[in-house]
Amino acid sequence: MTAALEVRGLCAGYAGVPALRDFDLTLQPGEVLTLLGANGAGKTTALLAIVGAVAPMAGSVTCFGEELTGRRVDQVARMGVALVPDDRGIFFGLTVGEHLRLAHAADGDAAREQALERFPQLRPLMRRRCGLLSGGEQQMLALAKVLVGRPRVLLIDEMSLGLAPLVVQRLLPVIRELASDHGTAVVLVEQHVDLALQVADHAMVLNRGRVTLAGRASALQADRAAVEAAYFGQLESAAAAG
Repeated sequence: MTAALEVRGLCAGYAGVPALRDFDLTLQPGEVLTLLGANGAGKTTALLAIVGAVAPMAGSVTCFGEELTGRRVDQVARMGVALVPDDRGIFFGLTVGEHLRLAHAADGDAAREQALERFPQLRPLMRRRCGLLSGGEQQMLALAKVLVGRPRVLLIDEMSLGLAPLVVQRLLPVIRELASDHGTAVVLVEQHVDLALQVADHAMVLNRGRVTLAGRASALQADRAAVEAAYFGQLESAAAAG
């Protein structure tokens, strides 16, 4: 089976200084991978380099066998790779309905309706400006407007940023359902380690731009000591069993 997303030897950074080194991943349709690590570990850089927002210094990225490396962000998006950034990518002066109407719809109203089925809390808010939404409602909208385009690969950066744990508990299962129901491959950057591991198939821990632990999410969940060691750079490199 052709991988939904394949990254080989990716190196990227800023002003000539690498923040991500020798990054590899293979993700099949319908799989969820969570990237874990402290602030500055290279997680966001990995997502930005995959979509072309940061130019890779080395390495390659493919989506269903098609090369993404060197393409513009808009070209990558048209190939079915969507990014929900940590600032949620919404405009406070626009309403919820305006965001959904402006979103690229794979099949028009049907795609928007399906997005709202996943986030029914948005229905009574269609005329409300996004600056008046709660943090959780803003995150729901950020996800909904991306889902309208029916992405083949979805990258989500810090979905839980600024949200109460109860809100995160409601949102993360939707990501699992999206992957399972539509075959979307998902890369999830998340600080809520336990919640992320519960919905993911695979997990990686980054520290100082390098993968220090990788394996099945269930294996990492069962070995929290190894996760903590990798998180703080006490492991050089490891693969979790399973």
